[in-house]
Amino acid sequence: MSATSAPQTLSTGAHPDPARADVGLTFVSTWSTGSPERQRATLIAIARAWESRPWPHPGLLSYNVYAGSDGSTVLHFSQWRDEESYQEFFAQAGNGRDARNGDIDAAVPGIERLGLNKTRLYRSWTGGSGERREPGAIVIVQVDFDAPDTGRARAWADGVLAALNSDPVEKGGLLSAHFHISADGSRVVNYAEWESEEAHVDALAAAGAGIGSPTPEWREVREFPGVVHDDAVARYRFAYGFLPR
Repeated sequence: MSATSAPQTLSTGAHPDPARADVGLTFVSTWSTGSPERQRATLIAIARAWESRPWPHPGLLSYNVYAGSDGSTVLHFSQWRDEESYQEFFAQAGNGRDARNGDIDAAVPGIERLGLNKTRLYRSWTGGSGERREPGAIVIVQVDFDAPDTGRARAWADGVLAALNSDPVEKGGLLSAHFHISADGSRVVNYAEWESEEAHVDALAAAGAGIGSPTPEWREVREFPGVVHDDAVARYRFAYGFLPR
């Protein structure tokens, strides 16, 4: 794609649709900036790096960044048509990943890249309302298994969906949950949309109510075999979204 034929980059304040049908791959990555001041500077640098360039590839469907409630982390959530699209973006010299990261690192040296999850959306829970509501907070839940096994990762996600659907208690501000499975089947990344950060904090603090009531279905989730890490939970607020214009 030449620079003259590439569409421009549109900055939008609208959240992405995690369940859009044309997405083949979703990348979820986290950066650590070290302080609230550096977090703000990083978000500004990301916006400049993207808004100053044309859209990099037709296979990139959306690129979104979020500020962690810890005052340090930055979440990247990008939706791709397929693996080939990402590899072509990665290989570009002037309009690819490295050029953008170079600008960002020049503005905020010392950003730590904590990891990149290449995932595919498996299933989503939306509460059955059929109405999409704009979330006030995004919660990322990461669940790791003791060995790669896509079938087992899917079974765990199926169990959570069954528990959500059978839970007799109101979901306490949970709007949706989107279960992404890593390419090697060793991890599930749940992108959950909540009414607010406070709603999620309250749900975690509730004893025997809200998300995770003491039902047989939730007990099966908590006792699911092979789970080695299920307490990686982080809250974010939406900062920027980028789309092709």
